[in-house]
Amino acid sequence: MKHAPPDAAREFSILRCILFLTLPIISTLYLPNSFAQDVSQWHLPDGAKVRIGKGGINDIQYSPEGTRLAVASDIGIWIYDVNTGKELALLTGHTYKVSSVAFSPDGKTLASGSQNGTIYLWDIAAGKRKETLTGHTYRIASVAFSPDGKTLASGSMDIRLWDAVTGQFMQTLEEQTGYVNSVAFSPDGKTLVSGSDGGVVCLWDPATGERKKTLTDHTHWVSSVAFSPDGKTLASGSGDNTIRLWDIATGQSAEPLIGHTHWVSSVAFSPDGKTLASGSWDNTIHLWDAATGEDKETLAAHTFFVEDVSFSPDGKTLVSGSGDGTIRLWDAATGKYQKTLATHLQWISIISFSPDGKTLASGGWDDTILLSDSATGEHKKTLTGHAWDITDLSFSPDGKILASGSGDKTICLWNTATGENKRRLSEHQAPVTSVAFNPDGKTLAGGSQDGTIRLWDTTIALHKGQLTGHTSAVTSVVFSPDGRTLVSGSADGTIRLWRVGMMIQHKKTLTAYKSPVTSVVFSPNGRTLASGNADGTIHLWNADTGHQKETLTGHTERVASVAFSPDNAILASGSEDGTIRLWDAATGEHKNTLTGHKAPVFSVTFSPDGKTLGSGSADGTVLLWEFTPTADAGTP
Repeated sequence: MKHAPPDAAREFSILRCILFLTLPIISTLYLPNSFAQDVSQWHLPDGAKVRIGKGGINDIQYSPEGTRLAVASDIGIWIYDVNTGKELALLTGHTYKVSSVAFSPDGKTLASGSQNGTIYLWDIAAGKRKETLTGHTYRIASVAFSPDGKTLASGSMDIRLWDAVTGQFMQTLEEQTGYVNSVAFSPDGKTLVSGSDGGVVCLWDPATGERKKTLTDHTHWVSSVAFSPDGKTLASGSGDNTIRLWDIATGQSAEPLIGHTHWVSSVAFSPDGKTLASGSWDNTIHLWDAATGEDKETLAAHTFFVEDVSFSPDGKTLVSGSGDGTIRLWDAATGKYQKTLATHLQWISIISFSPDGKTLASGGWDDTILLSDSATGEHKKTLTGHAWDITDLSFSPDGKILASGSGDKTICLWNTATGENKRRLSEHQAPVTSVAFNPDGKTLAGGSQDGTIRLWDTTIALHKGQLTGHTSAVTSVVFSPDGRTLVSGSADGTIRLWRVGMMIQHKKTLTAYKSPVTSVVFSPNGRTLASGNADGTIHLWNADTGHQKETLTGHTERVASVAFSPDNAILASGSEDGTIRLWDAATGEHKNTLTGHKAPVFSVTFSPDGKTLGSGSADGTVLLWEFTPTADAGTP
């Protein structure tokens, strides 16, 4: 079992029923979800009507009989039928991302660890939580059952041992050498191994809590550890990009296995012990001869980092989960790709409704843009072509073109009917942070981390020039509804208003108390400008005079996105505190708070008819909320 250390780049890091379960028992297990129309409506938070995406993939485990998978995701634990790829259940209850999962040897219990330090024990037959284990104060990176199923080990800032039947705390293994990323029991249950941030592998006696050996050949964090089936060899994967095979009896390691070009996130032995699989943040999986260390195959279908690898109990199949949102199955003998079992979204940074409201576009840091049916959440198209994360999206007024900004410093113009990449605009010299069409559709503005704004004539893709003045990154650009004003927000704490005409000229600068501006938006009637800020506040400005009307407080973290309802009455704000707040746009009164995302909310937007509020989150989901404008709200 693996896990990235908590300070690694972006964190990301199911269950199968046992074979002897009868059909009635299986029906009982999955009965709670069977009443929903489809998986997009399973376990929705109050007020939401559709979920797009299933949450980022953090861990994958086969059930002991090998017919189902438990996938720890940002929103819960998904259960998949391996043969059909169908979702069987979604187990929810954790208030934060689920970071690790493990089946008991008899398949009757599933353990799940969360980012807030809690562990749940689930009754598989009933599909219900039976115990909650508390005591850790930090993210649970790894959980593992002893071979007899009596003990559960958990790795976090420390290692804890629990009675796997009652959930009773047993002991803490002391003298840690850093955050524990991975724990595993030896096949005979007499040794527990841990890999930590300090680059150290420790062997423990789980009966006494005594540390038996400390292995220190790695030069960077140890992210994953695994025992060979005979218990004689230990494999460890590390942030030093290598894998080491250790002789358990002597504590000595052979020459490291070298082949990955980025840190090794996961290692797993095949059931016969002849093959070692390793997943890496170089997007590949390597299959090694466990006896000789020979690099036999490189599997390279994933387009983003490989988070986890695991063999099926019969050894015929290898499963991998990736930051590209896919769960892939491979022939373990030949390395041949078999199929994609499921697709999860990863880290949604921006969403946008098409002008007719029928399509929702979403983008994030997996470099792709998804077009979904905004009523059902059904996937329509995937747009690929960017080489880095998607930072912003904007539909042309007629809905025929979608503009996307990216960390790869380019803006792409897509034909929304065909998905064709019509044109790439590459004049920016730094990552693009924001894009916006003028209401007439003839001009596109793009903001960049270099502090500039560039303009293009979209009819002929002609670069018209750049606007300068901000002293830090431009975070947001938007045109007024009448197209006469362009507004830009910046990390320098200012908002600049530009007069749009034959020449675009600076009109005035608004200062948001030196707090970086994260998002700017006009009310539909053009009278009010709202800005979200890094200090958690929202400012409402008179768009004509630049006078500040209201300061809205309540968010506890950075406000990432603000949006007005089409009737001008409500302002929605999404924040890194994981909540969405609804405000009376005229008075600034707080009306409601929507909760349900398990991570920062980076984007909020209303459908054109005002009946739906969309929110995109770092938990890898888009939630579509039923929205009814407040009847007594004033007009800003």
